[in-house]
Amino acid sequence: MANPPKAIPQRPAKLPESPVPPIPKVDESKSDVASVQYSAYRTNLSNHRTGLSEHRTSLSEYRSDLSTYRTDLSTDRTKMSMRRTGMSFQRTRMSADRTLMSVIRTSLSLISFGFTIFQFFERMRDAGTITHAAAPRNFGVTLVLLGIVLLVCGIIYHLQFMLGLRHEREAMRRDGLVHAESKFPPSITLITAILLLIMGVVVILSMVFQAGPFG
Repeated sequence: MANPPKAIPQRPAKLPESPVPPIPKVDESKSDVASVQYSAYRTNLSNHRTGLSEHRTSLSEYRSDLSTYRTDLSTDRTKMSMRRTGMSFQRTRMSADRTLMSVIRTSLSLISFGFTIFQFFERMRDAGTITHAAAPRNFGVTLVLLGIVLLVCGIIYHLQFMLGLRHEREAMRRDGLVHAESKFPPSITLITAILLLIMGVVVILSMVFQAGPFG
């Protein structure tokens, strides 16, 4: 639940200008009257200083409130930055999945195209249409093998990248730089790539040894 917006501190009203009480003109020959006049002057002067002091206190409190308000804003910005950083880890993870998907598509194209070439020329040779099919067969096997090698490299790169990303995320969580509340779920793309790799190995073995489900 989002915190309610904080009220902005209001600056105290400007203190109206008031002149310093003037020094009274007293008749020093009348000591009692002079003493009363000087006492009243000191009282007025003290009241003037008290008003200034109260205004300075109000300004000091305003500055303190403003500093607290800025600190709260800075804390909120820090939290938002931590969450944005955590979300960037998720975006990076999904970007790595998309990269692996591209590798899967390329590998699947190579494997399926190579297997199709191999089977096509095998069937033509079995039907007696052609007598030699070694070259296209070898080309088909090479394409399937290339697709498998590409898929293996893609899986290894993906695993290394994701392990490094997890370690960096955990290190930033320990340092209090990210919340890391969201989890990294198992990668469906990686599972698909591993299944495709197993299928590719079975295909290449069936093509080479003429046995198995694709032989």
